[in-house]
Amino acid sequence: MAAVGHRGCGVGIRCGPGALGVLLRGAEGGPTDLCAALTGVFMFMVKGECHFINGTEKVRFVGRAIYNRQLFMHLDSDVGHFLGDPLYGEKVAKRMNNDPAILEDIRAQVDRYCRACYEISRRSDDSSVARRSRSA
Repeated sequence: MAAVGHRGCGVGIRCGPGALGVLLRGAEGGPTDLCAALTGVFMFMVKGECHFINGTEKVRFVGRAIYNRQLFMHLDSDVGHFLGDPLYGEKVAKRMNNDPAILEDIRAQVDRYCRACYEISRRSDDSSVARRSRSA
């Protein structure tokens, strides 16, 4: 897997004569030019987000599947099924929506992933407040 940054993310890949150079740059840098050597590099990435409203009273899981920097499928736990973005994503989403085991696993992400992360974050916040109050 290769990560290719763009404006604002701080990492870019640039090609030089005869070699591939990696340039770390700040947000002020311009867009990165990719050489022909990188056209065969493919990237598949899955991102998950948890949105909390009033603690864990209302939790929403949003998942995105990205291939070659193109979003091709996403899921919103409030909707309850996969949505495909281009034609290929629609085909994959339809196949996944027809599998009850996959849908049940995704619905369980809200409890297994989001609520667990919320509790870890809350405990971490509580302990940092306790450390600050003891040192004051």
